[in-house]
Amino acid sequence: MPDFDAVFKAYDIRGLVPDELDASMCREIGAGFARFADAGRVLVARDMRPSGVELSGAFADGVRSQGVDVVDLGMASTDLIYYAAGRLDSPGAMFTASHNPAQYNGIKLCLAGAKPVGIDTGLVEIKQMAERGTPAADHEGTLTQDDLLDDFAAHVRSFVDATGLTPMKVIADTANGMGGLVVPIVFDPLPFDLEIMYGELDGTFPNHPADPIQLDNLRDLIARVKEVSADVGLAFDGDADRVFLVDDLGVPVSGSTTTAIVAKAVLGREPGATILYNCICSKAVPEVISENGGTPIRTKVGHSFIKAVMADTGAAFGGEHSAHYYFRDNYRADSGSIAALVVLEQLCLTGVPLSELRKPFERYVQSGEINLKFADPHAVIERVATAYRDADLDRLDGLTVDLGDWWFNVRPSNTEPLLRLNLEAGTRDAVERHVAEVKAAMGE
Repeated sequence: MPDFDAVFKAYDIRGLVPDELDASMCREIGAGFARFADAGRVLVARDMRPSGVELSGAFADGVRSQGVDVVDLGMASTDLIYYAAGRLDSPGAMFTASHNPAQYNGIKLCLAGAKPVGIDTGLVEIKQMAERGTPAADHEGTLTQDDLLDDFAAHVRSFVDATGLTPMKVIADTANGMGGLVVPIVFDPLPFDLEIMYGELDGTFPNHPADPIQLDNLRDLIARVKEVSADVGLAFDGDADRVFLVDDLGVPVSGSTTTAIVAKAVLGREPGATILYNCICSKAVPEVISENGGTPIRTKVGHSFIKAVMADTGAAFGGEHSAHYYFRDNYRADSGSIAALVVLEQLCLTGVPLSELRKPFERYVQSGEINLKFADPHAVIERVATAYRDADLDRLDGLTVDLGDWWFNVRPSNTEPLLRLNLEAGTRDAVERHVAEVKAAMGE
């Protein structure tokens, strides 16, 4: 019997193919989603993984069994289907496992207007309908194809003033993922000399994993940036909704720094805007937002939380340390391509290299995310809270402990018996010392 609990996660559906996720499950999920979304049509797209054709086709069959039409967008990036769901005001399903290895696939769902579907906003109901089965309607929906790639590329470019862009050498490592399809179209009319690394769409990831948050996967991009003296390197994940930057010296730029750079640019266009940042971003992010006249609001980690706060507050932009960047005028959805162009525009306008541009935004040293395995993560969090009971404690997402010149957040994984530790201090030595101290408090 299929185990739907194994593949329904906090933000999406994901699992090993076919052991955990197969065509029959996708057909039932499609039928349940059609019933839940209650719309006349559903958009379906997929990334370059070999299993995507069969799984997305089965999902489409399930949708059509409910009398709902399907528009097949073919291969696409995740940010493209969010754009399509906004522009066409229709629910969407993107078949991707993002940065996970080749044997995985999954489904990211959204409602009309690109409204997110997470564990608190529909995934539980969809899972329940998929488990019990959804009776077919008295007629079958239609299946048509559409191609919105050129429209999406023009939309991405609308976030910058192309007349202010100047020639620049840009290397984009798309890791055999969907960036290989989307990025060249976005950049085509712009005055940048774009070189694509690993642009062939290949869901077996023959060169390196499509997970740019891991420094090992940036090695080839760093080497190429140095070799050709490029101005900037861009590293996209498998479904191209995230981007990490590498500066002109071959040094990676953190998601927090990119968030701060983009936030300042957005505030230059929209003075006084509200800007969101998640609770593991550097303290430099809210500082930069405030210094530039914006209103910083701290959120939980995760796209469904950020999009909900963005809807409630009208925030113009939101950033995560994990390199998800959300734009109100992109239907509150995240886009690696938009964030990349905004940073490139800042380089053109300031006339300084990224290695210089980044400096005012980098005020502290971060540990990076440290994953620690515990049988009872919540009990460990309470142990840490007791150890630091005299500090400033915050329970927005897990536990954040602020001790003035250093702080840390420890929060449970949504999918594994892990605790994720992020810590920031003034120096590398202080980071290492305090990491050891917190680990001891956790019982590590």
